[in-house]
Amino acid sequence: MDFKSNIITEKLPEHIAIIMDGNGRWAKKKGLMRVKGHEKGTKAVRETVEGCAELGVKHLTLYAFSTENWNRPKMEVQMLMKLLVSSLKEEIKTLQDNKIKLQAIGCIENLPSKARKELQEVIEKTAHHDHMTLTLALSYGSREELIQTVKKISEKVKNNIIDSETIDESTINKHLYTQNLPDVDLMIRTSGEQRISNFLLWQMAYAELYFTDILWPDFRKENLFEAIYEYQKRERRFGKTSEQL
Repeated sequence: MDFKSNIITEKLPEHIAIIMDGNGRWAKKKGLMRVKGHEKGTKAVRETVEGCAELGVKHLTLYAFSTENWNRPKMEVQMLMKLLVSSLKEEIKTLQDNKIKLQAIGCIENLPSKARKELQEVIEKTAHHDHMTLTLALSYGSREELIQTVKKISEKVKNNIIDSETIDESTINKHLYTQNLPDVDLMIRTSGEQRISNFLLWQMAYAELYFTDILWPDFRKENLFEAIYEYQKRERRFGKTSEQL
């Protein structure tokens, strides 16, 4: 089935978030070092970014490196950071050609200086693009994000900048890393795992969840189109009844 031709462009998810899982297992199946899976996964990133841009998806967020990933073997972490730097250099043309703005969320200050520098350069070079926003979640953990949000709001309440009685969802949204992004409409996770792993917990309150057994290095545009096609078949009620919709 040609999923792309069956997608209704007027009903696209505005914000897609992806947990890119299965790089290590892909490499293990082929008798390779885990880092080879991560290297192969960069093609899946390019295909996914280009696929979203072709359809007109406005926001794509990729879970690139979690706060928990720092606990992986030191050599693997070092290779992941080197891969991040090389990927940013290689993909700048893809971002430029597709008018894609790059941004990052998470504890960016924890990244090695070289990775931070390369990331900032690409962010600055693409800041004026408005076709799509690509957000990399790096050294990111949703619980940490929520803790920092509570601290920021508490400090403002303490200093009489915010009245505690006026705190609502919009107050919290304005203090999250994702303050300039809409809520997630569709979350995709590869590799067959069915959990959200501390990713955008607040932002995915009403997201449609899509799980696929495909390992991330094998994920291609057609798989993205299939996920969006399945998303469009679902009825998003947001607490209402079908009749109300």
